[in-house]
Amino acid sequence: QVQLLESGGGLVQAGGSLRLACAASGRTFNGYAMGWFRQVPGKEREFVAGISYSGTNTYYADAVKGRFTISRDNVQNMLYLQMNSLEPEDTAVYYCNADFSDASVFGGGAEYWGQGTQVTVSS
Repeated sequence: QVQLLESGGGLVQAGGSLRLACAASGRTFNGYAMGWFRQVPGKEREFVAGISYSGTNTYYADAVKGRFTISRDNVQNMLYLQMNSLEPEDTAVYYCNADFSDASVFGGGAEYWGQGTQVTVSS
C-alpha cells in the first residue's frame, strides 16, 4: 500500500502562486509514476500534470502549460506542483496519484490517490 497526503492548498489572488506537495508513505516508492488531477463540483476529475519515476518525462494539460511545473524528490518520497500565474479557473480540489503505469497515472486510472487539497483563486 502507498499512502498519499497532499498539502499546500489555500486561497490566493489571481496572478499569485502556490506550491502543492504530496507526501508518499508505505511501501517502496520505487518505480511509481505520479501525477496531479483536479476536480470542481459537478465536473469530472481532470488531468493536470504527470511525471515519470525518473523525472525525465513530464506531461501537462494544455490549460496549465507554461504556468505549472511538476517535480519530485525520490529520496524524500515527495511530489510537488508549482503553480504560478494562477487564474480563477484553477480553483479546484487537487489530488495526487501514483501507479507503476504512466498511462494509468495520466489517464486517471492510478491505483493510489490522496484525499485532495483545496485551491481557491479569487479574481
